[in-house]
Amino acid sequence: MNILDKIIAHKREEVAERKSLVPVKLLERSIFFESKGVSMKKYVTRPDKTGIIAEFKRKSPSKGMINSSASVEKTSIGYMQAGASALSVLTDKEFFGGSNEDLTTARKFNFCPILRKDFVVDEYQIVEAKSIGADCILLIAAALTPSRLSELASFAHSLGLEVLMEVHDEEELDRSINEHLDLIGVNNRSLKTFDVSLDTSFSLVSKIPSDFVKISESGISDPKTLVELKEAGFDGFLIGENFMKSIRPHQAAYNFMSKFKDLSPDFNTQVV
Repeated sequence: MNILDKIIAHKREEVAERKSLVPVKLLERSIFFESKGVSMKKYVTRPDKTGIIAEFKRKSPSKGMINSSASVEKTSIGYMQAGASALSVLTDKEFFGGSNEDLTTARKFNFCPILRKDFVVDEYQIVEAKSIGADCILLIAAALTPSRLSELASFAHSLGLEVLMEVHDEEELDRSINEHLDLIGVNNRSLKTFDVSLDTSFSLVSKIPSDFVKISESGISDPKTLVELKEAGFDGFLIGENFMKSIRPHQAAYNFMSKFKDLSPDFNTQVV
């Protein structure tokens, strides 16, 4: 059993338990449930932003503990002030050290779109995402059958949430693409081996239909790489570990984004 299989098996047990403890009717009473979502698609493609979806992540199965002491409030506000287009918050506790409360805290202090980064296998988690203040959910092609992924994406849209589908290769992309998606992310890190290769993004970008916002994820540590990925056709970039491994993630993000802006002559800071 690889790590993805292990995570999904645990997630199914976790969701079954949560369903019994907190019914959907209770989730629907959340103050966030009737709120209109903020569009991740629009923010990522705004010319006055960097296109970066900055991630708050305490640990990972491959790296272990990355940053156990970072403040969600300080980090998320700092990310946005640095020029990030959106936030991603890990809510998986077992493998990533996150929580639903982390996302709700980020929501409390930021107006920007927030991606709930988790391993979605059930409609309950999508209702939950809406109830904690998320604007967008992640669906991982490697973890779902194409028909199930389409069902979950359609359900997310019915609640006003956008959908980012993550793929790792062309086969996943071809079999899983559907009309209910908003953004398609190419994960440069294999969930099976944890090897990272930016070639994954460069080889897949032209194969993603232009109807979808294109995101490159994982393994991005140099602002020059962002310029190359942008030129290749990507609209946005999901970066977490590169910021979170710093004692002050928000400062690391500011330094990174400042260099990126300097390297991008057409970067427009005047558009609002």
